[in-house]
Amino acid sequence: MAGGQDNQNSLSNRSCGACRGDAEPLKGEAINAFTEQLSQGWQVIEQHHLEKEFKFKNFKEALDFVNRVGDIAESQEHHPDIHLSWGKVKLAVFTHKISGLHENDFIFAAKVDELLE
Repeated sequence: MAGGQDNQNSLSNRSCGACRGDAEPLKGEAINAFTEQLSQGWQVIEQHHLEKEFKFKNFKEALDFVNRVGDIAESQEHHPDIHLSWGKVKLAVFTHKISGLHENDFIFAAKVDELLE
């Protein structure tokens, strides 16, 4: 894990808050500071979104994971783009309202990571 366990827990214990449309997307060092608190595998793509691919033994395990991610999305009112295929799930996480990264995206990613612990 890139960051310490305590840092990841602090993100995953928080809730996504409502994002105002006039909020500025995160850039540079702010993105780096949050990324360091996530488990390995999350990539920042063009300072716009987070991506991570998860591998599973079969389609059913991948689908079960997608359903659990969906439960988080609904409870947090923060919805990722999800690509499901046999044994694989790819998530893209960003705040659609600002077309970029917000603190909520990192909170959501940390909550997803907890599903696999």
